[in-house]
Amino acid sequence: MADKTQKIQPYKTEGIKKIKELIESSRDVIFTDFRGLDVNQLTELRRSLQQKEAEYRVVKNNFARLALSELGLDFEEEFLIDPTALALVKNDIGPISKVLFDFTRDSTLRIKGGLIEGKVLSPEQVEAISKLPGREQLYAMLMGTMNAPLTNLMYAMSGVVTKLVRTLQAVAESKEKQ
Repeated sequence: MADKTQKIQPYKTEGIKKIKELIESSRDVIFTDFRGLDVNQLTELRRSLQQKEAEYRVVKNNFARLALSELGLDFEEEFLIDPTALALVKNDIGPISKVLFDFTRDSTLRIKGGLIEGKVLSPEQVEAISKLPGREQLYAMLMGTMNAPLTNLMYAMSGVVTKLVRTLQAVAESKEKQ
């Protein structure tokens, strides 16, 4: 008998390669179930995510499973059950997760979980991240905290100088009257 070899179709290897490239170029990935969304809703979601520097791609589960395995990334098998779309995050995960969870309130979109900095997160954990302030907000809060002691010191020293000037002014006025 002749050996039976399975020939892999070129479009399949290209699809897996494309998904691998998308995941490698992304910092984090959020898995979603997009069933029930119409074309207008998908377009609106994609636009919202593009404004936050993220991509939203519908993928074949088998292709995504193979791509993630080839990249050596851990993931939950349940992430790749039912129709799947990936939110591919380039920068900060906070604003992207906020956009997705805001969108789930008004549509049938469902968050399955995420791969954030190489760690597998449940939908609840991704939602918790969406409630945190973004990186820019945290920087602003940090700068405000760092500036507070200097600002308070400046006001305190300014108050002392102002009080001294007023006292000297009052003494000068009282001497003029005498």
